Amino acid sequence: MPSMDLRADHRQTQTLSPRLQHAVRLLQMSSLDFAAMLRETLGKNPFLEVEDNDGGDGAEAGEGALPLAALQDGGADVGVLASVAANDASAEPGGASSDELASPMEGADNGENDRDLWAADGGAGLKRAEDGELSALDMMAVEASLTSHLHTQLNVMPLSERDLAMARTVVESLDDDGYLRTPLEELIGVTRLDPAPELQEMQIALKLVQSLDPAGIAARDVAECLLLQLPGISCPETRALAHRIITSHLSALAARDVSSLARQLGEPPARVEAVCDRIRRLDPRPGWRFGSSHVAYVVPDVIVRKVRGQWTVQLNPAIVPKVRLNQVYAQLFARHRTPANAELGAHLQEARWTLRNVEQRFSTILEVAEAIVRRQHNFLDYGPMAMKPLGLKEIAEEVGIHESTVSRVTNNKYMATPVGVLELKYFFSRAMISANGSACSGTAIRGLIKDIIEAESPDAPLSDAEITRQLAQQGLVVARRTVTKYRQMLKIEAVDRRRRVA
Repeated sequence: MPSMDLRADHRQTQTLSPRLQHAVRLLQMSSLDFAAMLRETLGKNPFLEVEDNDGGDGAEAGEGALPLAALQDGGADVGVLASVAANDASAEPGGASSDELASPMEGADNGENDRDLWAADGGAGLKRAEDGELSALDMMAVEASLTSHLHTQLNVMPLSERDLAMARTVVESLDDDGYLRTPLEELIGVTRLDPAPELQEMQIALKLVQSLDPAGIAARDVAECLLLQLPGISCPETRALAHRIITSHLSALAARDVSSLARQLGEPPARVEAVCDRIRRLDPRPGWRFGSSHVAYVVPDVIVRKVRGQWTVQLNPAIVPKVRLNQVYAQLFARHRTPANAELGAHLQEARWTLRNVEQRFSTILEVAEAIVRRQHNFLDYGPMAMKPLGLKEIAEEVGIHESTVSRVTNNKYMATPVGVLELKYFFSRAMISANGSACSGTAIRGLIKDIIEAESPDAPLSDAEITRQLAQQGLVVARRTVTKYRQMLKIEAVDRRRRVA
């Protein structure tokens, strides 16, 4: 029979504190995500503010101020702290610890000091666009979406209400590429017209939308999209041959099989190649010209420059926030702290954590970037062929942090170098042993593969197997599937699609 005894077991386990968990989340964020998170924190936490560039007494008093580029001011909850300052001047702060920044004043001096603090602050946190002037955001142009661009053209056309309703239904059914993926039969019920439109009416409405700008809009497949753009080709002979290729030989066009295409069309290969090049200049996604799909630009976290023959690394001032603790609010809270203001105490603690975590994030990024540059300075001098094999463990041992921390630091972090903006992970690759026993990085092999392909003849491009044999002749034993993987990483097409006709 099982026993019902109670026992106490003592175990030691490691857990992440809330502060450490927050620091880890900040560390693995990209620059854009981190900036958005910090703007949100600035808007919610009254103890955080953006340091002004014009200096002053407030700049000297800021705790943990980071003297770098400014973020947008998120604003502070002045009303809550004003109510704290309006408390009884003779009240004791009650429970203020030595960790607070300001010690409580005595008796009737509190009211005078509170007024001095508000006056010294000078309303720095209230400097907003209250003078009626337009801000830079107000003067930014609003991007027109694809649907609004098409509706604008429909509104100036002499159409009946019924025709306009059907055309608008087609426009609203387009996807981001500008294609109509929904069958016309399904759109009949969407129009909500009485009587319901016939299929022939919907086809007329579709042709009407397809006649709008940009050319190729409202197509139902790629072939139709390209055919709608053919009137833009001025030469009748080129336009006729392009029509034949798109309607009957689209797969051969995609495969770049010019020789087979020329035999099927009975045309000279050079002429077919010229027409194919003209077709490729058409836009297969006309909807991408409009819309609010913003390009996510890569913002480098660190900048590498060569100064007096040595590579130096510095943080990018554009991504490091110039944020500090608002001393006025912190001192007011310290003087009038009561158990009822526990929420403000949590905000103050969060503000201090945020400042320390921000400083730790960027110092760690800088240390890891400096260690990478010390290991890979030959790459910066001579290019990808000089890239050395590098692992996370080597950087972790040099900086004195864990490998997982290095992995978080290098994730979505970028370095601006004279050869381009590169992700920190780009500098890491496992060692591949050559025939003479020396180690070679995967980046160097990819650079060699790129050089071999760039030197090939357009008439006789090299297959992956032939590239593998050339690498073996240079002492690099690499599998063919590895060459294929590296070629795809370089976004280089296969041998059949690289073949050209002289």
